[in-house]
Amino acid sequence: MTTGVTYDDFVAALDERKRVVYEYLYRDRHSTRFQPAHIREAIYSYMDAGGKSLRPAVLLFACGAVGGDESRAVPVAAAIEIFHTWTLVHDDVIDRDTKRRGGPTVHEEFRQRAVDELGYEAAEAQHYGLSIAILAGDMQQGWAVSILSRLAEEGGVDPRVALYLIHDAEMRVLSLLIDGEMRDVQFSKTDITDIDEDDVISMLTKKTGVLYEYAGKAGSMIGLDTCDESNPVIRAISAFASGCGTAFQLQDDILGVVGDEEALGKPVGSDIREGKRTTIVLQAYRNATEAQRARLTAVLGNASAGADDLAMATEMLRDLGGIDYTADLARSYVESAMAHLDAIPPSRYRDLLGFWADYMVNREF
Repeated sequence: MTTGVTYDDFVAALDERKRVVYEYLYRDRHSTRFQPAHIREAIYSYMDAGGKSLRPAVLLFACGAVGGDESRAVPVAAAIEIFHTWTLVHDDVIDRDTKRRGGPTVHEEFRQRAVDELGYEAAEAQHYGLSIAILAGDMQQGWAVSILSRLAEEGGVDPRVALYLIHDAEMRVLSLLIDGEMRDVQFSKTDITDIDEDDVISMLTKKTGVLYEYAGKAGSMIGLDTCDESNPVIRAISAFASGCGTAFQLQDDILGVVGDEEALGKPVGSDIREGKRTTIVLQAYRNATEAQRARLTAVLGNASAGADDLAMATEMLRDLGGIDYTADLARSYVESAMAHLDAIPPSRYRDLLGFWADYMVNREF
């Protein structure tokens, strides 16, 4: 039984949650604390460019799904958005990406601004851009913790819940996230034959799934006003969000190979140049002949690979079944995740969570 929620309703609900979260983050009492101007502009750079705010949305939907008042969870939703943003800023440095959300990455923007505004030479400008990105990400992480520390004051949340969420974010979530990020870096230089699918899925779950899982957990904890992580409803929503988060990253891997670069707002093909060990690559490699494997590995991890090389590798990943296999895998994670929603009663919020799950694997940007 559904509550009559449509996909258009879901899109409108997503946009409304983003509006509320961004309104919170752009309050003057926040923005005026960030000095000097280059740090402030770097902190807001990716938010100015706009994002989908999927993590805040699942947090707020989860809060409502357990009967909670969404307004009490808005600060946490804002905190998780800025927490996610600092991971993007640092991830772009690690991956040496130059484009994000249709504009330059933070380190690239301020490298160029160091040349244009400060007259720096190339090497110093590059160092300046990296420094700004590191410092902006550090400030964003501190900002996220600061927001969480005000939950009792701003949202009327039980202080024990607020303290739990701070500890959980800064120890469990952060350590798992960095574990996943480190494995992603290491895997790109590891022989494909030494990595299996379980290794890749574990890395994706840590790198991406864990923050979605935290969003579902935080929303349901605030809605139920408890930090009892053994609560069956909290466990169900956490598992739901984690599975969908893993599916999101699988879909992201697909878009990173065959997506529309203009729609994505970031380069397509950079994962191939970086040598990312995705389920796409593993499945294609399993299905390839020795000659095809040699051609594929010659491009994977080749930072100087040209457009023709990328086109060839992309065609091989598609023809050898890597894309279709990963798409099916992503859908299977969402289907498994959806079963966890049986733990909560039917409602508009539960339907919104269902649409959110479907969106995670059907999005094109």
